[in-house]
Amino acid sequence: MKRNRLILAALLLAATAALPLRAQNPTDLRISEILVENTKGLTDDYGERNGWIEVFNNSNGTVRFAGCYLSDDPADLKKYHIPSTDRSTAVGPRQSVVFYAGGDASKGTYYTNFKLRRGTTVYLVSNDGRTVIDCLEIPANLEADKSVMKVPVGIKAMDFQVKENAVPTPGAYNGDVDAKTKSQIMKEKDPTGLVLVLISVSTVFLSLTILAFVFGWIGKTSQRMLDGGGKKKRRKAAGAPSPEVATAIAMALDQELGGETYAAIALALHQYLASACHDTETYRLTIRHAASGWNNKVLNFRQLPKK
Repeated sequence: MKRNRLILAALLLAATAALPLRAQNPTDLRISEILVENTKGLTDDYGERNGWIEVFNNSNGTVRFAGCYLSDDPADLKKYHIPSTDRSTAVGPRQSVVFYAGGDASKGTYYTNFKLRRGTTVYLVSNDGRTVIDCLEIPANLEADKSVMKVPVGIKAMDFQVKENAVPTPGAYNGDVDAKTKSQIMKEKDPTGLVLVLISVSTVFLSLTILAFVFGWIGKTSQRMLDGGGKKKRRKAAGAPSPEVATAIAMALDQELGGETYAAIALALHQYLASACHDTETYRLTIRHAASGWNNKVLNFRQLPKK
């Protein structure tokens, strides 16, 4: 018992330790927005305007992306390596970071060594240098100061739709931040929770009613099948004699054995056919003829008193 408890505790500890690791998986990152020609928009730390790449964290935990790669060349997925030593390379849940594509990586961690071009595809690659986490194609007709972005579909942001020539929103959520979940809408419509309670109780009651009907029908059907099979077996074992055969047997027994024996046999047959008694032998009923006290002539003698 103690050993089982130790194994269970170890499994729970391992599962708990795995939770934060799952939340820090780079596969939760998405290239959410790209702007190529920046003439009047976002400026970097040096006061310059360059094209930029926005990376969005699609999970509910902080994700570290140190060691990953950015590239615009499918033949060279390791084109820009995000430094592994920079502790700032982390993005919070449903947050985003911006990489400036000015072509000069010496300016810092968030400056790529390549510039963006229309008609190409930007890749976000895992730290193994081979696995493509996400990509986004830049339209050839992308206008200046307009971006191509992925807009989350729904609050959970598990799916995205691409929107071209959109108004840039670097570092901000691309979807509707004021959108409400179904639970929030339900809370506004039913603040007391009465409707939810009625729906829940009705669902449970209907489910129980259906289950009771189904199980009752199964029970009755099974009982009928068992009763029908038992009756057939009893009839087969008894032979189910016809009225003519039963009359002939009764007359023969009356002539040969007498009324008392006939009555005993009839009673035994009745008990057997009605399943009121069980014989130890299979399909055989043994009746032994013995002298009855009713026709014992010894009992008819009159006993004289002793003198």
